[in-house]
Amino acid sequence: MNESETRFAISSSPHLRGKLTTRGIMLDVLIALIPVCGAGVFAFGIRALLIILISIISCIGFELLYEKLTRQPLTVGDLSAAVTGAILAINLPATVPLWVPVLGSAFAIIITKMLFGGLGHNFMNPALSARVFLLISFAGIMTTYPSTVRLISTFTKVTSEATPLKSVASGESINWFTMLTDMHTGCIGEASVIAILIGAAYLLIRRTIAARIPFTYIISSAVFIALILIIKGDAELITIDYMVAQICGGGLLLGAFFMATDYVTNPSTPLGQFIFAVLLGLITAIIRLLSGSAEGVSYAIIIGNMLSPLIDRLLTPSYFGKRSKPIPFENA
Repeated sequence: MNESETRFAISSSPHLRGKLTTRGIMLDVLIALIPVCGAGVFAFGIRALLIILISIISCIGFELLYEKLTRQPLTVGDLSAAVTGAILAINLPATVPLWVPVLGSAFAIIITKMLFGGLGHNFMNPALSARVFLLISFAGIMTTYPSTVRLISTFTKVTSEATPLKSVASGESINWFTMLTDMHTGCIGEASVIAILIGAAYLLIRRTIAARIPFTYIISSAVFIALILIIKGDAELITIDYMVAQICGGGLLLGAFFMATDYVTNPSTPLGQFIFAVLLGLITAIIRLLSGSAEGVSYAIIIGNMLSPLIDRLLTPSYFGKRSKPIPFENA
């Protein structure tokens, strides 16, 4: 071969590789969760910080223990277990007993993640699967919320207080400006809308997440909530105060930016992600307005996670200009 001849490198796909690493992505998520966790600690006291630390340490410990016992390579350095622990913690009330985040961590890491092959093989978000498990198993514990506090104390006195979603469901009115700017009760991560938006902005600026899923999820939730109210004959409820409470008063913002955007458990195509997000909005609206639960984000995302493989199968890409048929399940 002479020097003028062109040389071609032949290799298997992928031919282009991005600069993102698993550790880098997880580190970005942890940084984005700092204002969310900080607001939760400010609102609910040192006990919230204790739950966050216990949850993160437990997730790391269970992953390390499982890999040691099964003689697998250690993966805790990728920080995914720490992210799972942090997300689980911010989805818990500050009033839960300290064994609850430990039990939830065991379910998230061992049952949902490691038994299915580890990171990249879990079929649903580990932290949310653990939250749903805890909600079903200990409904009373998981739905008892403390009043918010403004001073950091050793242990906040626990007094039950209705969340904004429960308040609007019972017919109370909540000022939209107060909803956006003030602290309110709920899970640890739901205390401050501003803190959530700061973390979300960081992830969007860093391009760790795309805007498609979270904004589609939020907008579709609002649209479906309004449509259901109109169908039910409650169109008079569609006010700025009510809609802001629905969007900002529970786990919708937290779920949209930090959980629905999980790389592993949402569809891989842009159209699939749009359908996924609209589906989440529909399920959330149905659960909130047509069931006995004021919330619905965790269940919506879990159901969406389980439907993601089906969405991907129905939206297989075209090859060489021809539309490919969906892959039969038995041949997958």
